[in-house]
Amino acid sequence: MTLGGIAGLVAALAFAFLVVRLASLVGKAGRILDETAASVRETSDNIQPTLKSLTDTIGLTNDQLTRVDAITSSVSTMTTNASALTSVAAATVGSPLIKVAAYSYGVRTAIKGLKKVQK
Repeated sequence: MTLGGIAGLVAALAFAFLVVRLASLVGKAGRILDETAASVRETSDNIQPTLKSLTDTIGLTNDQLTRVDAITSSVSTMTTNASALTSVAAATVGSPLIKVAAYSYGVRTAIKGLKKVQK
């Protein structure tokens, strides 16, 4: 065997080693892709019920918000009515009560003044 034959044999062995290593890497990449496909398939199978549940929850939340909106409208109407009633009560009862209080204060002050003068 000559020196060129030995060099060719070493080159052939190195090439064979590289081919074996690349084949094992391609095999590992294939297994990784298979696992990824299985994982994606499982995830997509689990997402369907989750999305349905989420859709149902959003629908129920929308119904509740509609009810809250109706309640808020009713409370707003009640607040407006109470404010109007308070204004009417203040105008009807408040003005005469203020006049009566002012008159009674004037009478008390006058009586006290008369008592001081008589002493």
